Amino acid sequence: MPRIPVSVRSALVAAALLAPGAAVAGEALEVLKSASCGCCIAWGEHMRENGFDVTERNLAAADLMAAKTRAGLKQGQTSCHTAHVGGYVVEGHVPASEVRRLLSERPDAIGLSVPDMPYGSPGMGEPGPDADPYDVLLLMRDGSTKIYASYP
Repeated sequence: MPRIPVSVRSALVAAALLAPGAAVAGEALEVLKSASCGCCIAWGEHMRENGFDVTERNLAAADLMAAKTRAGLKQGQTSCHTAHVGGYVVEGHVPASEVRRLLSERPDAIGLSVPDMPYGSPGMGEPGPDADPYDVLLLMRDGSTKIYASYP
């Protein structure tokens, strides 16, 4: 068997390690939010830091609620901002790692939601001992939800 030069092996290992994130590198993410919401801006920054190409659109409260309804969100599934990426809706303070996983797995679903605004979720303060536990919900097309991930 021929020997592979160290530089080639290193490049192959680096490519394999980077491949999962490469699937979303520069993925366009549109965030619909109110102009005065600081945590929405902080979540958008979290997504930028994790390789997403974020565009923010400020909407009036009634228009934002209408956008949530059009996206298929039900009562109890909403938060302060609604994002669209890769054909999915991402509602609230969903960690970038879960959005990456969603885009990689491509489940037959509407998208993901972190209802309300739990402290310690991305954009809502620092995770740590005072963080609120929360679930990331997978929003199914029939209106039901499944727990996609749980945090503390």
